[in-house]
Amino acid sequence: MLAGVVATANVIYFPPSAVPTEPRDEKASPMFVAADYPFLDIVWTMIVVFAWVIWFWMLIAIFGDIFRRRDTSGFGKVLWMIFVIVLPFLGVFIYMIVNHDGMAERSVKQVQTQQAQMDDYVRSVAGSGGAAGEIEKAKGLLDSGAITQAEFDGIKAKALAS
Repeated sequence: MLAGVVATANVIYFPPSAVPTEPRDEKASPMFVAADYPFLDIVWTMIVVFAWVIWFWMLIAIFGDIFRRRDTSGFGKVLWMIFVIVLPFLGVFIYMIVNHDGMAERSVKQVQTQQAQMDDYVRSVAGSGGAAGEIEKAKGLLDSGAITQAEFDGIKAKALAS
C-alpha cells in the first residue's frame, strides 16, 4: 500500500505528494470512452461481424459438401479445396453456382438418412409395441411351428392381462 494513504469510513485520503499535479498526456495513452464510438460505427461493426459469421458458415458448408460428395474423385475434391482456399470469394461463389443442385440434394439425402437412422433407433428402443406386438410375434412363432396352439394361447392371455 502507498505510504501515507489513510482509509477511514470508506473514504481514502491521499497525501498531497501522491496526487498527480501535472495534466494527463492525452497523446501518450488515449482514454476510450463510449462517446468516442458513434452509433453508426457500432452498427457497422455488427454488420462486419455478422458478415464474418456468414462467411465462415458458408466455408464450413462448402467444405462439408466437398467431403460428402460421392460423384467426385479424391483428386477433384483436392482441386476444389485448393480453389476455395487460394481464391476464397471466387472459389466459393463458383462452387455454389456450379454445384447448387447437388448441394441441396446431398443435404436432403443426409437429413433423410439421419431421420431414418433415428426412426430405426427409436423403434429398437421402444420395443415391440406392447400387447399387440407380443401377440404378433407369438402368431409368427405359431405359424412357423416353433410353438403350439396352447403356448400361443398362454402368451396371448399373458399379453392381454398386462
